[in-house]
Amino acid sequence: MGEVVDAEGEPGRAVLGRTLRYLREKAEKSLGQLAEETGYDKSYLYRLEAGERLSKVTVMEDLDGYYGSGDLLVSHWKAARLDAFKDQYKRFMRLEATARVMRVFTPAVPGLLQTEDFAREVLSGAQTTADVDELVEEQVAARLGRQYLLRRKPEPNVRIIVDEVALRRPAARAETWHDQLLHLESAAMWPNVVLQVLPFSAGAHHHMTGSLTLLWQEDGSAVAYKEGNGCSQLDEDPDEVLRRRLSYDRLRDLALSPSDSLAFLRGVLEEHRS
Repeated sequence: MGEVVDAEGEPGRAVLGRTLRYLREKAEKSLGQLAEETGYDKSYLYRLEAGERLSKVTVMEDLDGYYGSGDLLVSHWKAARLDAFKDQYKRFMRLEATARVMRVFTPAVPGLLQTEDFAREVLSGAQTTADVDELVEEQVAARLGRQYLLRRKPEPNVRIIVDEVALRRPAARAETWHDQLLHLESAAMWPNVVLQVLPFSAGAHHHMTGSLTLLWQEDGSAVAYKEGNGCSQLDEDPDEVLRRRLSYDRLRDLALSPSDSLAFLRGVLEEHRS
């Protein structure tokens, strides 16, 4: 299908929309027929083809299955989701998508492990309008899409250190927070993920104002990405990456062990249930 992927310089969302339309027309289906046979709303499918909306990755998985197109739509979706982010973050996400080793510290529930409802609450502002709601849904879809990389083969080796403050600031809805805690508990037992809690008892530390992510590629190259105080920085200089790695190691040494972290998380879950 070279004619649907040759789109150098074209926005990812436009490429995805054009590919969706190509596959539908090749299958000789109208939008109405597609909606009826897939269960998706006709107007929603139209907006996807027009490049006006970004779907969840599961929609593309469904449509790839429907058309028998392998992972073509999912591949285009991975590129299209980058449209929702700033240039420096796009560079980071491309590196994240191919990283074999990931080390993360975050003072909040990490985006890689957020449930859909929790992500929606975090990304929603106090004031909502139809336009804002639509933007939030696209951001939610993009955030959930990042989690796709945890399922890829070979699985990346991931260690995430979460500040205790993230576990003491619940979602507005009790059910949302309960589901989020359950998801963290489940993730802590995944074979490729190590989850550690940095407790309040560790005291003040050097990453209290933001998050840090370290990524290693298969060829051994590494980058460090720092976010905080409304700004971000992607470092590729080996000396700076080493400095960031040593700072991460100090946090790891202050954090609870993986088994103690799981016990701590289960304690928080029990407190919430009571």
